[in-house]
Formats: sequence, C-alpha cells, structure tokens
Amino acid sequence: METGRGTKSKNKIVVIGTGMVGMSYSYSLLNQGTVEELVLIDVNKERAEGEAMDLNHGLSYAPRKMKIYAGEYSDCEDADIVVITAGVSQKEGETRIDLLNRNAAIMKSVVAQVMKSGFHGIIMVASNPVDILTYVAWKASGLPSSKVIGSGTSLDTARLRFEIAQKINISVKNIHAYIMGEHGDSEFVCWSNAYIGAKPLVEVIGTIDKIDFKDLEEIHNKVKNAAYEIIKRKSATYYGIGMTLVSLTAAILSDENRIIPISVYNNGAYDTVKDLYIGLPAVLNAEGVHHVVKLKLNEEEQEQLNNSATMLRKVLDQMNC
Repeated sequence: METGRGTKSKNKIVVIGTGMVGMSYSYSLLNQGTVEELVLIDVNKERAEGEAMDLNHGLSYAPRKMKIYAGEYSDCEDADIVVITAGVSQKEGETRIDLLNRNAAIMKSVVAQVMKSGFHGIIMVASNPVDILTYVAWKASGLPSSKVIGSGTSLDTARLRFEIAQKINISVKNIHAYIMGEHGDSEFVCWSNAYIGAKPLVEVIGTIDKIDFKDLEEIHNKVKNAAYEIIKRKSATYYGIGMTLVSLTAAILSDENRIIPISVYNNGAYDTVKDLYIGLPAVLNAEGVHHVVKLKLNEEEQEQLNNSATMLRKVLDQMNC
C-alpha cells in the first residue's frame, strides 16, 4: 500500500477520527476538490484504510486529483491543517464531568502525538463539547491560540441562516447573522447585528408579512434544538458539520480573511470573556485566526455572552485540565 509520504503537496489535511463526522468532512473535501492530499488516521487502522479505499474509488468523478491514504501521526509533520473529530460516547452511569475528562485525556494524547511529528500548522477541533476540548487541545499543543480553533458556533450559524431564509424566502447566502457563545444550550443569537443583505433584520420586520418579532424566539429554539431533533430521528448529525468544516478549511487554505463564528480564544475583544474558548466571529486566513471581530452587543446579548462564558469556565474548573 502506498504510504503517501514524499514531496509535500500544496494543501495537505490530516483527519484524526474516521467516524461519521470525520468521513462526512472527508467526503465533502473530495466532492468539492478542496485539497490535494488527505490523510486519514484512526485507532482502528483497518477502518481508516477501508475509508481511504472507498474515497479513492470516487476520484474518477471528483473535480480534481487528490492523494488519499490511511496514515500515521508522522504524516502530520508537513500538514497544513490537522482536523480532530475523535472522541468517546458516554457510558451508562457515567457523569458528564467523567465523560469530559475521558475525552480530554484522549485529546491530550492525540495532540501530543501530532506535535511529536514536528507539526506547525493549524489544529481544528470538531469533537464535542467543542469549546472545552479546543481549550484542552490548545493547552496541550503549545501552539499560539491563533493556530488552534474549534468549529464552535459555525454550524449553529448555518442553521440560523437557513431558518431565517426559510421564513422570509430570501437566499441563505444573503442572510448575515451569528450564533455566539457556547456550542450548546447557552448559545444565543446576536439579533442586533443580524442583516438581510445590507438591511438590519429589525428593519425588515414589519415590512415583510412573513416575519414578526415573536418569530425570532421560535427561530432561535429551532436552531438550539436542531441537533436534538436530528439525533432523535437518525441517531447522529454529521453532514452539516462536514460541510461546515470544509468551509473553515477553504477559508484557511485560500487565505480568505473570512469572518466565521468559531470556537476561538478571545484576544481582548470582549472584556468579560477571559482564558477560555467560546464561539465568536473571527477573521480566518492562512495563519489561522487573524483577529476576533468585536460586535457592539446590546445589554441582553452581553448578559447572554457572560452567562455562556461563566458556564464554560465552571466546567473547565471542574475538570483535570
């Protein structure tokens, strides 16, 4: 079997964890032709090999040539981005903190092996709870915080834009709105900075019969409960996050300076958020996070951000980080 090692390609991604999220991401990369080289790593090496074989058999119909193979942690050395989707599920009778500590231990082990390879690129975390585990990955890596990010509220934001678009019958690409805070129950919509095209959403309300202020809470609840509703019907969510991760990847590899809400270490833009990773809009380019975008929040939104940050801080304080 070809090892894939040799001359460094222009765009190389390593995916650690070949479960549904890791493979939905990998399949999306293949379909969109985002990268030149894709390496799959899993504790079950045969599973990674099988997934690589399956993806390779679609190359005849892919938009570009790609090198796809099952690899080792040594393959991380010259990768542009390492994407971590690995993690374990909750055992019967296990507390949330015990589960978090187990996943944190896995994250530390994975990152240690990545860094041992000589890796100096960008780490992207998609394992949940993503804000907590991105913080763990950053601490374990020794990399600058700009080089370690999590998917954060990027998927939640995509869900939000979809729901608004459905409500007012405007293209989702013309909806500019963000979910901020924890990727979880304490996340919130920054309605004061939501736009339809160049027009504030609050000004659109009242001019379009299809939407009223009472609809905003309904939209938020749909977004917040989306994962629960999908899991109830099909046990897991993976296509949406797969596409989301490709968008983050493209923003980095193409040096786009694109604003995306991700799990990021606050660099002082928000005074009340200290020493943790949380979902905030940030500018992504080839160097990782260029800067966190400071939005002017209203009083309610500021309280919601503070609440979300407090919840994450309490969890981190309970863990063995």
